[in-house]
Amino acid sequence: MTTLNFQLTGHGAVTFNIDNLIIAGWTGRDMAMVEHHIAELEAIGVARPKSVPTFYRVSAALLSSDGAIEVPGADSSGEAEFVLFSTEFGLLVGIGSDHTDRKVESYGVTVSKQMCGKPVSDTLWRYSDVASHWDQLQMRSWRERDGVPALYQEGPVTRMLAPEDLILRYTGQASLPVGSAMFCGTQPIIGEMGHGDAFELELYDPVLQRRLQHRYAVQTLPVEG
Repeated sequence: MTTLNFQLTGHGAVTFNIDNLIIAGWTGRDMAMVEHHIAELEAIGVARPKSVPTFYRVSAALLSSDGAIEVPGADSSGEAEFVLFSTEFGLLVGIGSDHTDRKVESYGVTVSKQMCGKPVSDTLWRYSDVASHWDQLQMRSWRERDGVPALYQEGPVTRMLAPEDLILRYTGQASLPVGSAMFCGTQPIIGEMGHGDAFELELYDPVLQRRLQHRYAVQTLPVEG
């Protein structure tokens, strides 16, 4: 279990516990796009998934809205994902990064998901506030190298399965158990997948004209053997 503090738009400060953290992978609505992402990872040695989508369980302690994470070596990278939080305040949504060690991923996806912190925005929205126009939301990420940011991912949330669909596929029910958080899949990479000195994430709502954003630095620790 981990205790998290956020700002909930329209409400103020909230604190809640997360007992279960789920990373949903291969969540695309368009199977051609799913195949594209599978091919991206196959190119760096990652085996094809046994099922689509796949739900990986990892430690809830990996969640953090801090401005930096520490990772071993320079073989990891981030990827923007919308994140669902089932809480006593209702179902909430944020933007996060399923930061993953790509070298470890090549021989064990489940292990790789556990290797790195999972950054999330420190501000959340109520899902009920965006549910009626969910398909209009947009996600973006930028990767920074040597002080220069470059667009890394961009696209509509419609590239991923809808929240209700993902919840149903994972639980077999219409709701996610309170105390659960779920990362819900990502966009294709623009250019080369790989390490960045920092990543910036954005979930944009063009209807309510607002953004969830988070930037985090990647601090590389030495690998001694």
